[in-house]
Amino acid sequence: MSFFSWAIDFILHMDRYLPGYFHQYGAIIYLLLFFVIFCETGLVVTPFLPGDSLIFAAAMVAATTKGESNIFVLFIVLLAAAFLGNMANFFIGGAIGQKIYNKEKHRFIKKENIDSAMDFFNRHGKVTIIITRFMPIIRTFTPFVAGIAKMKTAVFALYNFLGGLLWVAFFLVAGYFLGTNEFVAKHLSLIMMLIVIASLTPPFIAYINKKIKNKKA
Repeated sequence: MSFFSWAIDFILHMDRYLPGYFHQYGAIIYLLLFFVIFCETGLVVTPFLPGDSLIFAAAMVAATTKGESNIFVLFIVLLAAAFLGNMANFFIGGAIGQKIYNKEKHRFIKKENIDSAMDFFNRHGKVTIIITRFMPIIRTFTPFVAGIAKMKTAVFALYNFLGGLLWVAFFLVAGYFLGTNEFVAKHLSLIMMLIVIASLTPPFIAYINKKIKNKKA
């Protein structure tokens, strides 16, 4: 199995992989989860990493395999990863974001994603930092754009914390309480796909609307 095939299989069947990983490697898996969420939110070159579905699956494991993982430790670890990831992305955006944006093409970063995040900022202001937490891809570029815009660090940190708190808490609670449901357990792959599709729908609609407006202009 190629790495790409394994990655897709892992994302769709995290409930099968994570219990064994926790059992075999213990607390090291908390570090792995921290690393994935930190990179997904903190590096503009890795917006494809699982965020919503990973938190949901981790909470589900905590609910169904007592002793393997702890929901409270998960909350602290994932909130720290989400907060620190965004802060790192914010500082990167402030330091080199404008130079990257001014380039016509970049090998690993799509300019359209930065434009989408900028569009959300123009329409919703600072609350964008909270709203886009629930929107894959755009949430990775939001702190980057905030850095480019030279938002005050204290203001960004406040909205960043609130957004991260709501995001992590929502998917942890959903995964923890729905994870013990027999229907959810049997159809988890489908639910993972629905989470991804539902999360991607708002940015996709925003992208289509922008294309339509550009054509009219």
